[in-house]
Amino acid sequence: MKTSAKVRIVAGVLGLASVLTLGAALIPGETPAERPSPAAAGRLSLAEIPVSATSLKDTIQALTTRLERLPRDHEAWARLGAAYVQQARLTADPSFYPRAEQALARSLDLRPGDFAALAGEAALAAGRHDFAEAVRLARQSEAANPYGQDAQAVLADAYTQLGRYGEATRAIGKLMALHPGVASFARASYDAELRGDRASARRMLEHALDDAFSPADIAYCRHYLGELALHSGDLKRATEQYRLALKAAPDFTPALAGTARAAALSGRLEEAADLYETVVARLPLPQYVTEYAEVLTAAGRDPADQWALLLAQRDLMKAAGVKDDLTWAEYEADHGDPARAVEYARAEYARNPNVVAADALAWALHRDGRDREALPYARRATATGWRNALLHHHRAEIERSLRMDGAARKSEAKVRDADPSFSPDLPALARFS
Repeated sequence: MKTSAKVRIVAGVLGLASVLTLGAALIPGETPAERPSPAAAGRLSLAEIPVSATSLKDTIQALTTRLERLPRDHEAWARLGAAYVQQARLTADPSFYPRAEQALARSLDLRPGDFAALAGEAALAAGRHDFAEAVRLARQSEAANPYGQDAQAVLADAYTQLGRYGEATRAIGKLMALHPGVASFARASYDAELRGDRASARRMLEHALDDAFSPADIAYCRHYLGELALHSGDLKRATEQYRLALKAAPDFTPALAGTARAAALSGRLEEAADLYETVVARLPLPQYVTEYAEVLTAAGRDPADQWALLLAQRDLMKAAGVKDDLTWAEYEADHGDPARAVEYARAEYARNPNVVAADALAWALHRDGRDREALPYARRATATGWRNALLHHHRAEIERSLRMDGAARKSEAKVRDADPSFSPDLPALARFS
């Protein structure tokens, strides 16, 4: 899920993005070690809230109507809060986070210690990139109900963002035992990806696809199969997976962004720019805006409006309590002030010392002419075995600047092995969405 992430919706989106070993992961057909207790049965998981913007609007309206009649329904308040968290992620509108905070606080006022509301608060903290707080709240939810899958999902994602990969692995193992479905298989896939095991990553996503039944879930799985193919340089296969995702759910914007990304990496810049225009109009996530701006620049067109949009988002996110120094570290390093990039990257790495933050700090230091300081972070960023071309390219550039020619050649070979289509002129396209 990612990092970011992986959120990876998950990472979330979510995300991200989300662990390091498959551990005790189950495969379809195996029997979980434990079954939910009778007390936990019958309560709809927050993870089962619809994942399309349209269905979420309907869900929010239905819950709001219910709460007008039953204002002391703590479960409805918890579900409303979780729905607002999902809506913020799906629409890239952080103004939903304060609404989520109010709804979840109301639920806990009515039922202190309720596991569902605590899981919702944990998801909210993760959405705001406060991953240490997300862990604290998710563990409280887990203590209140050891069978709650939502808490394990948040723990897996938050531990990954904190660079605590072993703990993320254990959370995924628990999630697999509790609910071996799309959410758990997707996290297991990212787990394998971080270790450089693309075959296992693909197999986990195929298990997720086998388990998917809603159009949104099918599109989600197809999209990430496309991402795996894209970042291994197989642009044709990636494009086909994105096509299948859009066939399942035509409004699934990440798949349209993937199609644009593949077009750009294939050299079809005008086609990519047209696609990105639609993507950003639908879902102005910072990554998509940055990708659009880079494609416009490569096509010889003015990206000023996109950079202005990106910078405007910084104020909106800050006002909603979102801590996202990573985005601004990457932006300043590649397109702005390297010294400022170092400040952002140090702040991000101090809070979330994961491999992506290590890479951001290494690259910011390199761009600021501080290669000897950068090298240890570049080594940390590439230490898990993740076949991420951008991370290895950054390390190669740092090594080359330090006249470590042999090491730089080895790192460049890893770039080509990871992704033959990698373009250093379009760095945002190499980042995992």
